[in-house]
Amino acid sequence: MSEDLSRYHRPVSDLFPKLTNCERYRLTRDQVSFYREHGYLAGIRMLDEDQLDVLRRELAELIDPSHSGHSLFYEFNANESADPEQILFHALGAWRIMPGLHDLLWNPAFVVAASQLLDGPVRFWHDQIFYKPAHHGGVVIWHQDYSYWTRTTPMAHVSCWIGLDDSTRENGCLHYVPGSHRWPLLPRTGFANQMDAVLDALTPAQRDEFKPVPIELKAGECSFHHPLMVHGSYANGTPRSRRAVVINAFRDGVVSASDAPLLEGVPPIPAGQKIDGQFFPLLFNPAI
Repeated sequence: MSEDLSRYHRPVSDLFPKLTNCERYRLTRDQVSFYREHGYLAGIRMLDEDQLDVLRRELAELIDPSHSGHSLFYEFNANESADPEQILFHALGAWRIMPGLHDLLWNPAFVVAASQLLDGPVRFWHDQIFYKPAHHGGVVIWHQDYSYWTRTTPMAHVSCWIGLDDSTRENGCLHYVPGSHRWPLLPRTGFANQMDAVLDALTPAQRDEFKPVPIELKAGECSFHHPLMVHGSYANGTPRSRRAVVINAFRDGVVSASDAPLLEGVPPIPAGQKIDGQFFPLLFNPAI
């Protein structure tokens, strides 16, 4: 079995530079204001070509269920689609298995921007891999991330969606509904089944505001979004794959709202107790 890299709360390789100058990675005031107003921010460069090559190779290994580190995943879904002809690979926990995907969490381009959007120190929540293969990649239905995360409180989270391929309208890029981060929590309607199921839960005013924007990104670029942002992605019928890694983080100080394990296989943190420890490392504190 592979070594569990969650024991290391620091980079284990030199894939990403050390953080020596925060100013180089800081978002502009206009970028932060755009995020606050619209609930997302897109087009931020996160990876160079060498880093992309490493992460693509690691992902190619991890999609094999016989990989020696398979047991370290919190979740592993070779196909989370309800349609067996449409494939949506989705897994949580790659940071525990592969050095590049582990060290991505400490990428200065991520932690500095995340601390600005969270307005405080950044603590890791969990990662995700999304892989839509060429020709028959499945959908991710409209949803709000926090509807899956109510076992944490307060709602002080941010997500960073990082493309390992160019993502376009044609191959199933992410779509955001601007302003939906101001909506209340909507009911969960599944994950990769009926794309528009959430529309039945919207008020007439929300339906009027439901105007999704495609987030087309070059490989290595990312988008950040608020935990209440309504988002989803359509199928990939092109000859190109659409691979992505997501880092989910929260502001240090968020507490458990459940006595059950927060992630599969992770020891429980009692309700009301701060979330920290081996599986939830502190990634960056701007005050230090």
